[in-house]
Amino acid sequence: MSIDTTAAVPSLDSDLFHIDQYDTYAALREQGPVSKVSFIGREAFLITRHAEAKAALGDLRLSNDQKKQPPEVELPTYHGIPEDVRPYFANNMGSNDPPVHTRLRKLVAREFTARRVESMRARIEELAERLLDGFDGQDGTDLVERFAYPLPITVISELLGVEERYQGDFGRWSNEFLVIEADRVEQREQAARALVGFILDLIDRRRADPGSDLLSALITVHEEDQDRLSNDELASVVLILLIAGFETSVSLIAMATYLLLTHPEELAKVRRDPAVLPNAVDEALRFLGPAEITTRGSLEDVEIGGVHIPAHSTVLIAGAAANRDPRKFPDPERFDVTRDTTGHLSFGHGIHFCVGGPLARMEGEIALRALLRRFPDLSLAIEPEQVSWRRSFLRGIDSLPVRLGR
Repeated sequence: MSIDTTAAVPSLDSDLFHIDQYDTYAALREQGPVSKVSFIGREAFLITRHAEAKAALGDLRLSNDQKKQPPEVELPTYHGIPEDVRPYFANNMGSNDPPVHTRLRKLVAREFTARRVESMRARIEELAERLLDGFDGQDGTDLVERFAYPLPITVISELLGVEERYQGDFGRWSNEFLVIEADRVEQREQAARALVGFILDLIDRRRADPGSDLLSALITVHEEDQDRLSNDELASVVLILLIAGFETSVSLIAMATYLLLTHPEELAKVRRDPAVLPNAVDEALRFLGPAEITTRGSLEDVEIGGVHIPAHSTVLIAGAAANRDPRKFPDPERFDVTRDTTGHLSFGHGIHFCVGGPLARMEGEIALRALLRRFPDLSLAIEPEQVSWRRSFLRGIDSLPVRLGR
């Protein structure tokens, strides 16, 4: 079921769209690479084909910097964020263009390195095993609540020095913040303010009592010319790392498990040859990537796929649609753990490629490996169509009841 794609301006706020947006993406993609749609009550241009989406992600004429838009133009990313806390969401790498983006990314990259991520492997494996130990004596459980959620939130919290007692509140605020809908502005405002207050307090605590965590390192990070992250920049960077680093990993673990359990032949391939698992994670990212849509604003008149996009228009780059474009991936509606997934856009492309991608991949691989090894007869406890999906463009599963097969 999908929305009426023949309508003059299909609405991405429609309940029908959120039942199975992939049907809508497919229909719009076949009509052309760019379609006019309505999103949170305003006109936008939705890019659904892979070639055009990839090019748009690298096009600096399309920006997520709200400061470059006229006062009357609000980018969807900032919808529902109160003016008093907007600076704390607008000073990270994803919300700026070069040269500001280049400077911020360089500063963060000095500490958030591949070596630091790899050094966390043993700890992530330990946490995964400990969580699975908690299933002993049970016939079934909710895999999101008991595994896919607590593992990433613990990992990102330890990475950034968030004390355990605050993790529940942070997770709730993060979930509320990610829902961008016209009738959920008040909830998003409250969550935004709560997140900012939480992060500013955390920075003060780590500044007074630094540790070996990434946040303590970012507080003191500097380049040869003594350039440092300002307090607004530091808070904004920490916010994006916490939200993106946590929510995408929760969704990846849950959705990859769901896909394997609903595709028994593909699950059998992974069980026969564990070396397939990393590619299975990337195929899950291609097939059901958490970050469905990236928002941008055009800084000038732009032509994409033969469609004229005026300056200061909202542009939605649907990586989820591009990842199922048959022009890029043959038989794209088939989940295939041995597929060549090179070029999927689930972590973006170009200068804004997700800095936390390697950590998310590692968490997904570790979580799935441990889960499948411990529970060889794992299965869904409900019908696939009964699975509850979060209504957000950071796609996720609310609950995933499973039988452990003991």
